[in-house]
This record gives sequence, structure tokens and C-alpha cells, in this order.
Amino acid sequence: MKRLSFTILTFFFTLVLAAQDGIRVKSTGTQPTIIDFAKAYIASMHDDEEEGECQCGNEAIGWIENALNNYQKGLPQVEGVTIIVDVRNGYICCESRYENSYIKTDMCYWNEADGKHKLFAYNTWCFQNDTPAGGQFDGIGFYRYNNATKTMEICETPGFTPEYLNTTYSLPRKGKDIIETKWDQNGKKTNKTLKWNGRRFVR
Repeated sequence: MKRLSFTILTFFFTLVLAAQDGIRVKSTGTQPTIIDFAKAYIASMHDDEEEGECQCGNEAIGWIENALNNYQKGLPQVEGVTIIVDVRNGYICCESRYENSYIKTDMCYWNEADGKHKLFAYNTWCFQNDTPAGGQFDGIGFYRYNNATKTMEICETPGFTPEYLNTTYSLPRKGKDIIETKWDQNGKKTNKTLKWNGRRFVR
């Protein structure tokens, strides 16, 4: 099967995390930054931190980890790879381009209305000739961070059920809303805004 459903991946990760006390988010400040969330998520995908073996395969997360490491060290990126790290707005975007293929992965977080939690999202999509290619790791996933325990755990998508048939999502760099994009057979697209109300997203 060329495409591995993100739902199956989410279920697998849920089983992995069920035996743990959540993903520890390390931070040098009083509150974690988007870099802290990204590094915690990436670390959680490894079977063994010393060996660096990724549960979902290096092709899915390894290039992002490498891009973030290069950014932090001030090193040039691999050809075709770009990264945006906007700490102030809590947003990271990694892009990889090769010929007609394009991969976009973005991450961000929201402060929840209760003041006790944050919501972190990881979102990745593959494109071919500027239209969705149905990559095996395509999808959007959410993790809830507890300010008191400084850990995050995978959670259900708050307020909507993600669709994957000719549908992609974009996380906000500015503002708080997610953009859902529907693609037709001719590559034309229509957008819908999923508004964040402090607890969930509303269509």
C-alpha cells in the first residue's frame, strides 16, 4: 500500500505513548518555545535517543531534524531544503523541493483558554506538480501540553475530523486559525477557515 493512513500512524503512536508518562518538553525558559515543542516531538519519534532510530522512518522526520539542527548551529541547509523558525509567533515551517516534488511540514502551538494547557500541532503534506500527491506520511496531528507537568500527550483533533481525500491543511504563522484546502481533479482549490476559540476549532 503506497499510502499509510495517518490515522493508523496516530493509533500506533497512541499505543506507544500509553506506556509512557507523556513526552517531556525541555525548556530553558519559564515557558517552552516552538523549538522546544519541535525537538520534543522529534525526540519522541526515536526508538532510542542514542541510536537515533526513528519509529516512522528517517524519510518522514529525519530531514526535518537535520534542518532544525543546521538552523540552530548556523549551518547551511541541504540543497532544496528551507526552514522558517518564527519563535515569536510560535511557528516552524520546513520545505523540501526536488524537481516537481515538494514536501511541506509546519508546526505551531496555541495557548488554551484554561491557562493550564497548550495545543501543539504537527502537519505534513507531499505535493507533485503543485497538487497533493497522497504521501504515505501525510496528515495533521495534535498534542496537548500540560503547563504543570511540562509534558505533552497525543490527543484527538479538537473540534473537527481531518479529511485526507484531496484535502490539505495549513497551520497559522500569524493569527490562530487553520486553513483547510480542498482540491478538485483539475488542481483548483477552495479554502475554508477553521477558527480557534481557545478550546477547539470551529468550522
